[in-house]
Amino acid sequence: MKAPDFSIARFFSTSTGKKFLMAASGAALFGFVIGHLVGNLQIFLGQEAINRYALFLKSTGELLWAARIGLLVMIGLHIWTSVQLTAENAAARPVAYTGKNYIKASTASRTMIWSGLVILVFIIYHLMHYTFMVVHPEYRNLLDARGRHDVYSMMILGFQQPAISAFYIAAIFLLCSHLSHGIYSMFQSLGLQNQKARALLTTWAPRLAWLIFAGYASMPIGVLLGLVKLPAGVTP
Repeated sequence: MKAPDFSIARFFSTSTGKKFLMAASGAALFGFVIGHLVGNLQIFLGQEAINRYALFLKSTGELLWAARIGLLVMIGLHIWTSVQLTAENAAARPVAYTGKNYIKASTASRTMIWSGLVILVFIIYHLMHYTFMVVHPEYRNLLDARGRHDVYSMMILGFQQPAISAFYIAAIFLLCSHLSHGIYSMFQSLGLQNQKARALLTTWAPRLAWLIFAGYASMPIGVLLGLVKLPAGVTP
């Protein structure tokens, strides 16, 4: 008699395993969203603070690239498991939901796959814009008084363009809508929920998501309102 196959590969081919992978990759990406926000909010501390922070990240060399590649892997894994689970759910429920069923599900939960795809497009553009500087290659030549790459001016020059700021805010809105449901689901899929935690997450997960939105949106809004200005000598 053949012994049951309890291999890891078999587990991750099941819906439960895919949900775990999606939650684990989501947790890693959520950690990045928080860390990225804390780092970028230093724009409000001025040119010295955020340029020093950017230089520190760059000085980590291989570690920085390992983190970037790891994040891209997590994004790919999150998308793959999401698409797989969405397809499985659609196959299991060939009849469309009734209006009564829709009332039970939030807009965020019903549009997770679509908001995720828009966020992917935004991530690609954001990387091309600020990380690889393909959209604006002239940003490579921005240097501050100490000869460091002037990330402060680069961010301001980008956000001074209303279309870019609008796209950024819209994408962050979708991201936080995604998170408002995703944070709760993440804890559930990782088996970290009990009755007390469930009640806390129901209340605080959406609040945390929209607090994150406020933090990210404050940067382009601050630039557009003139609260964060280019240093002397740097022109648009």
